[in-house]
Amino acid sequence: MNAAIDETREVRAEDSLDLAAVDGFLKRHIAGLDGVPTVRQFPGGASNLTYLLRYGERELVLRRPPAGVKAKSAHDMLREAQVMAALQPHYPHLPAILARCDDHAVLGHDFYVMERLHGIILRRELPAGLGLDQAGVRRLCLGFIDRLVELHRVDASLPALAGLGRGEGYIARQVDGWSGRWRQACTDGTDPCEDVLGWLAAKQPSRETAICVIHNDYRFDNVVLHPASLDVVGVLDWEMSTLGDPLMDLGGSLAYWVQADDDAVFQSFRRQPTHVPGMLSRREVVDYYAARSGRQVDCFDFHEVFGLFRLMVIIQQIHRRFVLGQTSNPQFAGFGQAAAYMGQRCRRLIARSGL
Repeated sequence: MNAAIDETREVRAEDSLDLAAVDGFLKRHIAGLDGVPTVRQFPGGASNLTYLLRYGERELVLRRPPAGVKAKSAHDMLREAQVMAALQPHYPHLPAILARCDDHAVLGHDFYVMERLHGIILRRELPAGLGLDQAGVRRLCLGFIDRLVELHRVDASLPALAGLGRGEGYIARQVDGWSGRWRQACTDGTDPCEDVLGWLAAKQPSRETAICVIHNDYRFDNVVLHPASLDVVGVLDWEMSTLGDPLMDLGGSLAYWVQADDDAVFQSFRRQPTHVPGMLSRREVVDYYAARSGRQVDCFDFHEVFGLFRLMVIIQQIHRRFVLGQTSNPQFAGFGQAAAYMGQRCRRLIARSGL
């Protein structure tokens, strides 16, 4: 079982921290920290960066943005911490926020620190040490979806939450905003995909299904599982959380949901074990969500295509950073081809759509 616990690694040179500056800041803001901390990096994260700081037995997690030029609304660490602190009393599956820093003299950018949640984070493969049969995998999968349904039931009109987003008009803002981000992220040789952008603009629903708190990046590698029961005990990475349409949240989650019968190229992008026997198919996820939430999910085509399109934009934005030399991480070298594939996948879904 221990082999399934999420492991850290040495900090990449380009992601290094001024540990002395961090240590000084934390000791001014968090009581009980003694000695010199050690630092390691969590392996996930092509966007924001996450580090494990140890003060003896005390473990803290630091979140900071990557190097390079960022979109105006992206990588807002203080907002992410604000969302988590506001939501925790109503959705307890979050780590406690311990400190927030807007003093750029410390690290050159905003960051925050939270308690570490101990447990299992699933990545590309399902660890054999979990010993799950097909029925166990199905229970794991259903529990994962249940936590999303639970989030969407939180009363978004509560004073602490009502200011997290504008709510009404969310879909139109998303289509317009992500289309603009796509055009800004294109590099030489990028397929402009104007047909995809045009379809999304034309086929977007006229109003939201509902307005609720949405995570906007809900994946297995953003949840922490209890080491014994494998229940979801924590949800991480709230950078893109806001008030919006729950079906947009579900569509964004399914953009990462690679199932067993998908083509080899899509399989190569898989970063969570959604292909193993017992996992629901994308269609089954939608049907289960509809049954558990009581929401009408009659025409999901738009939300599914938009989810893939948004992922395409995120991939292309990272590729642009690589092209501009703002990151040297070699894993980003092929992201331009990955974005092109996502564009073709959007087109296949559009061709099959009844909209």
